[in-house]
Amino acid sequence: MPPALVRKTWRDDRRALAGWAVGIAAFTTIYTSFYPRFRGVAELKQAALPKGMLDFLGIADMLSPAGYLQATIFSLLGPLLVLTCAVTLIARTIARPEEDGGMELLLTIPVSRSAFAGQRLAATGAAVLVIAAIPWVLLMIIVPAIGFDLPLSHVAAAGAGLVALACCFAGIAFLVGAATGRRGTVSAVTGVLAVATYLANAVSDLAGGLSWLRWLSPFHYYIGTDPLTTGWHPGALLTLVTVGVLTTLAGVVLFDRRDVGV
Repeated sequence: MPPALVRKTWRDDRRALAGWAVGIAAFTTIYTSFYPRFRGVAELKQAALPKGMLDFLGIADMLSPAGYLQATIFSLLGPLLVLTCAVTLIARTIARPEEDGGMELLLTIPVSRSAFAGQRLAATGAAVLVIAAIPWVLLMIIVPAIGFDLPLSHVAAAGAGLVALACCFAGIAFLVGAATGRRGTVSAVTGVLAVATYLANAVSDLAGGLSWLRWLSPFHYYIGTDPLTTGWHPGALLTLVTVGVLTTLAGVVLFDRRDVGV
């Protein structure tokens, strides 16, 4: 059975977790299940948008199954929803109780600070990864059901990339929250970093002289390898997970040493 603090965290966040899970599931199901109807709209959008804009958004082809899934689920809206979910929930682990004045009571639990942070993160992190995996699970069912001409292994690779991206930014959000104890700072810093690295990846594809920027962007390791077309890239996934793990460990160390506001 999970530790009491893990169970309490799940219980306190159950409404938010359910809401995010339902919302992301609905988003994935609607966009993929109605592909035949949305195909006409996709044709109009592809014809209307300049090629430079399509390249900037990482959309090579909105008409093929792989291009459609990348344009609708994996390129912009899907990561936006998943990362917003990750940052919002992770900000609750340390920053929310510290801001709300409940940290003093929580720290009376007979565990070390590092164990406290680890259990809070384990509860929320597990929930975030499960929610991030919802598009992966649903697409493995929907893609063959509606007759997409797309290997399931490639769908799985893209889904795993979305989970790894969530892991990466969840670790960063936890580090910021553990270091500052402020939810607003968590959202601002992680959000700015996400936007900046997304733009860096997009610009690197358009400007040859700035191609080195892609190696600094988590989005390159997530979608720059084009998993829906090329399949699995374990090295890229490992890079994202490694960033998430290292920033998480750094967050635990900082929280253990910081003068926490109660």
